Amino acid sequence: MSHDSKPANLHRRQLLQAALGSAALGASGLPLLARAAGKSRNTDTVRLAWGKGGLPGIARTRGEFEKTLARDGIKVQWIGPFPNHAPSLQAVTGGSADFGFGGSTTPALAAMIAGSPLVFTQFAVVEPRSTAIIAKDGSGINKVADLVGKTVAVNRSGLGEFLLVAALEKHGIARDKVNFVYLNPPDAGPAFSQGKVDAWSMWSPGVDIARVEYKAHDVFFEGRDLDFLIDFNSYVTHRKFAEENADIVRAVNAAYRAEGEWISKNPREAEGLVQKDAGYSDAVRDSLIKLARRWEFHGTDDAKFIATFQGAADWLAARKILPQKVQVSDYIVKV
Repeated sequence: MSHDSKPANLHRRQLLQAALGSAALGASGLPLLARAAGKSRNTDTVRLAWGKGGLPGIARTRGEFEKTLARDGIKVQWIGPFPNHAPSLQAVTGGSADFGFGGSTTPALAAMIAGSPLVFTQFAVVEPRSTAIIAKDGSGINKVADLVGKTVAVNRSGLGEFLLVAALEKHGIARDKVNFVYLNPPDAGPAFSQGKVDAWSMWSPGVDIARVEYKAHDVFFEGRDLDFLIDFNSYVTHRKFAEENADIVRAVNAAYRAEGEWISKNPREAEGLVQKDAGYSDAVRDSLIKLARRWEFHGTDDAKFIATFQGAADWLAARKILPQKVQVSDYIVKV
């Protein structure tokens, strides 16, 4: 694993000191972030990755997020769109973005294990869960057992792979009975539509588009068929950025929470904004509106959630979706 040269506990101590100092400055009633910039912020711009269908994408289109940060003298630059989490993580690692696009914890952990200097800043759970393994109507694949001997497109060390592993395990089917085809969504969608793979494990809105446009149906639906959580939405930044810009991390966390609250209260308007970016049909939009997705956020100081997250990471490592065991607290920044 790759870490900064300073011990992790020193990182946290420095961030805590910055947080306490900022709180004291804010007591005067003046803009807290602007006044504390000299101590816990070294830039006035934050570069945020976004993707079509995710919370950052909605925030970008709606425009309130930028207004919120502007009140604290922070300018937002949107980087993207990214088709899935892995390339947005690469952008943060490589220095072309400051935050990933709010994707799943599993590829983020895989990147961290591989040495990327990334840390989690907060997490979110979206209900109802809508990731699914789908197959085309008339394919003869109607239940998990029908996947034996078939090809299934999944994203490696991601939500798609984890869901397929969980589905096979629940139904007592050995993994080697199914052919995992590792494809990122931009390649998996065409492969599925053209019949080059028999099934696809995918999340919204890609899976919803496939149901409508490719005449597909659910073989295994996470929200209905899986009774535990293994993967979560997560917000990730570079370790160095978090150390030097605690105020900005706090501001971004708060703005995303506010965006999530707005989405939960306004599903019709939110799904309309996603459609505007993604360009899919009204039928797909309406299917997503019916889900009425709700966002629940968890901070990095939420001990109960972190324990659940650690259990999820252990589950993934035991099944080789993650290459090794990982202590998630090593990759969490508290600001």
